[in-house]
Parts: sequence; structure tokens; C-alpha cells
Amino acid sequence: MIESLPLSGVGGHPAHGIDFTAVEIRTTGLRPGHIVELAAVRTRLDGTIVGEFTTSINPGRGVPPGSAFVHGLDRGELDDSPPFGAVLGPLLDLCGGSVLVAHNLPFVDGFLSGEVARLGVRVPVLPGICTLAAAQTAVRLPNYRLSTVAHAFGVPVRVAQPALTGARAIARLVTALFGRHGFEFAVVPALPAVPRFPAGGRLRPRAGEPNVEQSWMADVVERVTMGPIGGDPGLGYAYLDLLAGVVADAHLTHEEVWALAALATEAGIPEAQVRATHEQFVMSLRDVAEGDGVVTIEEAGELQQVATALGVAEVLGDVRPSGVGKPTRVLVLGSTAAADQLRARILAEGAQLAKKLTSTVTHLIRDETVPAQEPRLARAVELGAVVLGVQEAATVLGFESASVERAVEPQRVTRSAPVPVQPVAVPRPPVTRQVPSTSPVFTAPPVERAVASAPGRRGRLVGGRILMGVGLLLMLVVVLAMFGGTPLAAGIFVAVLGVGALLGGWWIATPSPS
Repeated sequence: MIESLPLSGVGGHPAHGIDFTAVEIRTTGLRPGHIVELAAVRTRLDGTIVGEFTTSINPGRGVPPGSAFVHGLDRGELDDSPPFGAVLGPLLDLCGGSVLVAHNLPFVDGFLSGEVARLGVRVPVLPGICTLAAAQTAVRLPNYRLSTVAHAFGVPVRVAQPALTGARAIARLVTALFGRHGFEFAVVPALPAVPRFPAGGRLRPRAGEPNVEQSWMADVVERVTMGPIGGDPGLGYAYLDLLAGVVADAHLTHEEVWALAALATEAGIPEAQVRATHEQFVMSLRDVAEGDGVVTIEEAGELQQVATALGVAEVLGDVRPSGVGKPTRVLVLGSTAAADQLRARILAEGAQLAKKLTSTVTHLIRDETVPAQEPRLARAVELGAVVLGVQEAATVLGFESASVERAVEPQRVTRSAPVPVQPVAVPRPPVTRQVPSTSPVFTAPPVERAVASAPGRRGRLVGGRILMGVGLLLMLVVVLAMFGGTPLAAGIFVAVLGVGALLGGWWIATPSPS
């Protein structure tokens, strides 16, 4: 139903005048299965929302609804919802003349194609974009779950919320990719005419969940290195997304683990592969948790609970509370590609990336889109956080030394289909803690200048003192020579040289005002 469009950097076909329709689904399982919730958001390149709709979907009588802990819908809600055939018309009406967008496009396309095939209707192939694959060429992240990518791009989202929340986040991601990150189409998108289908039944949108504070485990999950499992990348990412989602709520139960295992088995993922994935996931959780040097009693308990529930407690080992003080926690403000790259770098290095300013934030970083009058800048100083610009942040945070040139942005490649790749874990250098400034200064002086100026001052001081010593020595020679009968003219000449050396040395050694 959806054909992935190849993307390119500068030199392709700009997206000016083209609309995007972001699609998000909730399903009964991984594969095969039915859609139980659908959301679509149509947006222009400038971020203007043209239209949106969402509804839960009845998978049909006798069709198992899947695990409610995964999609959050019970049998009663689904029984009162319209079937997929009744919402296909509104979906195509919204998508017509636009490019479809999904996170993990192969997974979404598989379910949409399956639903259309069961209806026995014909739908033209629609052009599409996978934000998961596009994000892999734009930024380097430990994993490419929707919540992680959205956080790196400064888009607030909780994936556990209804499908409409995810669709809105995907819409903002695609405008960021084509806007500030400069993506273009490798070929001009062909936008076919779509057939009209009558709508049947009343749409049943789901109310949004309350916006609650993200748990410590949810923060750790964002920094865990994860790649697809098995030979089907779309399926592998979908399973890891479910696993990370249930772990992130910090209330993982044996029932949820058994339900996940059943979904994996139904999708054809071998049991040994599922266990190996659980082992790697738990070990990565521990590496991230211990990476910042602070593990509290509660955090150690959560790690142990997750490992036990997943049946791999033995691989976790003995996690003990350790460390004092607070770990480095960074808030990045701004809507430029440089700000996105920095947020991604913080997650990739295993550091904590904050979503809002609190007393736990140790560094606040802003780009040029944030005005100097932004209230959070002054508030951060009051809370004792170090306030920096994007350019010096990587050095101050300890990600690279002052003498190392800034890393070149990843080169975008043309791809004809989204092919997720396994992210590579890179050891994180120790973070350099900065002493908070007591004055409300919002940008720090460049580190390179501070490092280079100290040797220069020492050299001037030493050179000046040597020259002053030469001057004193010449004056002494003049005095002795005059007593020995040296001609007056010669004595005056040498004395002038000595005085000049004294004055010159004094001028060189005297520090200049700063």
C-alpha cells in the first residue's frame, strides 16, 4: 500500500508545496494481527496542521483484541468502535495528495495492507517516508524508538499515550527533517488520485492520558543501545519498542512478560532469540544506570525487579547503590539542527537529557534561536546550573577535548527503502563537572582562548624579567668602567642602553589590563 521514497541531502527535490500525513497505529500483536487504533495528522512543511482524525477500531467478532497493557484498549471499547472498513474512507480523504509518514514504516504498511486486503478493495500505492530510517541518517542515537528520536528533536511525546499523540510527534519530526535538517526528495513524489469510500459508523477517539512525570527507568531506557532483532528489521524494532515501553513504566509484571513472549512467538520470533534480547537489554540497562556514577537504593531495586521479571536476573549480577551527589543532567533549548545534534550526542554518550528545567539540571545549553531574555536562563543560574552555548557544550561536557575539531555531521545517504542499522555503542568519556557561576552570565568564554592565553602571559613575564636583568648588568658595567677611566661618551652610550633595557623589561613584564 505504501512505497518508501528515497531521500537525499542538498541537490534533490525540495518539499515546498507538499503536505505530509503522519500515521500511527495500535495493533493486536506484532504479526499477523489487526489494527485496534488509528490516528492520522496532515501537516504542511511549515508545521501548520491541516487536519487530523483518530479512532479506535473493532478488529471483528471472534478476533482476540490482544494485550490491553500494550494498546490500552479493553474489549468493551473495541466493541463500540467502527470496523476498519468504516474508517478507510476518512483515512484516504485525509491522505490524498500528500506523502504518508510513519515511524517504522514497514511495520505500519504491513498492517494497513493487511486490513485493505481483507476488505477486498483496491487502493493505489501511496508514497511514504519512514522517520525511523531518516533519523538514522540525521543523528546518531543509542536507539531509534519514537520517544527517543522525538526527545532528540525537542518534541515532547509519551509513546504510551493514544495513537494521536504519536502521530502528532511524527508530524513534527518530518517537518524538522525537511526543514532545519535539509532533507529533500531524491525523486519527485508521484501523488496518485485515491478512491472515495463512504464513511460508516461514528468515529471513537480516545481521550489523552494525563501528562505525568517521566520515571527514572523511562529516562534510562532512552539511553539504552538497541538494534533490531532477527531478519525482519521492522518486526525486530516493533518488539524492542514494546519491551522498552513496558519497562519504562517501572511496573513490569510477570503477566506482561508472558504476554510479550506470546506476541513474539505468534510473530515467529524464536524463544532463544527473545531470551538473548532480554539478556542484552538488561545488561545495557545496567551499563547506562552505572555510567553516571550514581545508583540509588530505589534505582538498584528497579533494575533488579526488571531483570527478575524478564527471567534473566543472573545476568544483572550484584548491583549495589553507589555514588554521591547528582549526575550530570543537561537541558538543551533551541530549534536548530545543531541543537538536535547536541541532544542526540548527549543521549548517545549515555548522559541524562532533561525535558524541562528542574533543580536536578546541571547544565542548560541554548542555541541562537533562544533569546537572551528567556526566563529559564536566569532561573538556571539561580539553581546553580552552568549555562552555555551550543558551540562549546561538547567540550565542557567532556565529550571531546578542546584541541579536537568538532565532529562532522553524519552524511545523508540516498536510500530507496528504510533499512534500519544496528547502532554501535561508543564508550562515554567521563563528564567534566563545571563549578556553577555566581553571576548571571549566559555564555562562557571559549575554552581554546583560555587555554592558549596562560602560556602567553608566562612567556611575557619571563622575557621581561630577563631584559630587566640585562639592563641592571649594563648599569653596573658603566659604574665600574667610569671608575676605571673609560671615556665619558662611551659610558653614556652604555648607560642609555641599560636604562632602555630596564624600561623595556618593566613594560613587557607588567600584565595588561583585562
